[in-house]
Amino acid sequence: MKNTLRPLLAGCFALLSVAVLAQSKGKVIEEAVVKGKILSHPVRYTVYLPADYNSSERTYPVVYLLHGLSDDNTGWLQYGEINRLADKAIEDGTIPPMIIVMPDADSTFYINSYDGKEKFEDFFVKEFIPTIEKTYRIKAERRYRGVAGLSMGGYGALVYGLKHPELFSATAGLSAAVFEDASISGMPDNFYQGVFGPIFGRDAKGEARVGEHFQQNSILKIVNTKPVEELKKVRYWIDCGDDDFLTKGNAILHMALTDRQVPHEFRMRDGAHTWDYWRTGIIPALQFIGQSFHQ
Repeated sequence: MKNTLRPLLAGCFALLSVAVLAQSKGKVIEEAVVKGKILSHPVRYTVYLPADYNSSERTYPVVYLLHGLSDDNTGWLQYGEINRLADKAIEDGTIPPMIIVMPDADSTFYINSYDGKEKFEDFFVKEFIPTIEKTYRIKAERRYRGVAGLSMGGYGALVYGLKHPELFSATAGLSAAVFEDASISGMPDNFYQGVFGPIFGRDAKGEARVGEHFQQNSILKIVNTKPVEELKKVRYWIDCGDDDFLTKGNAILHMALTDRQVPHEFRMRDGAHTWDYWRTGIIPALQFIGQSFHQ
């Protein structure tokens, strides 16, 4: 009898372990779309839902997680392994259960273009967020809403926090694309035209590149000119590797916030502009954002 029970019990425990493991994994909807009126095309997005989403009636805080240049809405899932990292961090209590939404912004830098032909920022604020927060059980309040991203997405996350403090309680930029005026005006023409021309002016050269549209969307300009009390409405997390080509801009941003006595967290770790760096940095960033949800 004992010999018969042992394999049976072992099988039961194995099935129970698999069931528990399955319950601790969140659900990923890899491909969905939002169709609005502001853009001429639908915008794809990927969404991570925490493990207990389908078994509860509760509502959840949300983090909009933005991809970098040349990636799309699946970048954080495919290369960043955000579902695996979030599952573990939620299970061990490092971050609160949250919904993570990853939109496809193409190469827009998440803002409106200088010529008004691509108004991604308007779409994101006026159509994307409201649609997402009606589609999923999200706590649709500023204090439960954060934004984070890497590189181009780090720029988008920081500029959204700076320009829309009424929407976000916290923002986190990993290797954020923060450029001072001189870096843009002195940039080689072929690189500027390929990356920034569609956003800030296709034919602009030299100092003409840092005109009104650039200044309105310059992270450093906003930090240096916006009233301090407005800046303090949002919590900021800045993380950039010491071997990253964006180190200088992020260090200048840190100094600018420090000079204006705006509270923020600044990290410069060993690393470069790589997924290895971002995978090790995203959970601390989400933990920082998650602290805002407990205010």
